[in-house]
Amino acid sequence: MGVSEMREKLVRAEAMCPHRLVLEHVTSRWGVLVLDALLDRSYRFSELRRGIGTLAKVSEKMLTQTLQTLERDGFVHRDAKPVIPPRVDYSLTPMGREAAERVRALAHWTGVRMADVQRAREAYDESKREAAATLN
Repeated sequence: MGVSEMREKLVRAEAMCPHRLVLEHVTSRWGVLVLDALLDRSYRFSELRRGIGTLAKVSEKMLTQTLQTLERDGFVHRDAKPVIPPRVDYSLTPMGREAAERVRALAHWTGVRMADVQRAREAYDESKREAAATLN
């Protein structure tokens, strides 16, 4: 798929359900980690990549795409300094801070309730096993 086809697909998706697309950006694997990290302070690209890398291995390409997407949505501010070597800092906009606080709260809630989720999964799996055994 070429760049123009990808762009056209994105435009169609945004037109059909813009809320869902923003939610996907904020709650994506890398979106969550970027927002959470930037909630604490601004980062240079390499610092952010190393910081996120302690949790999961993120490629330079994926981090760049995630930052660009969050910047386009108005959550991340990119500050390119005209110095040599180039310096670019990433920080949250006020709207990005608001989103990041909510994402962090959801991540915390997930951690608090994980044991309950695991019990629910085990109960579900057991009931499916029993139902399958009954059919056999």
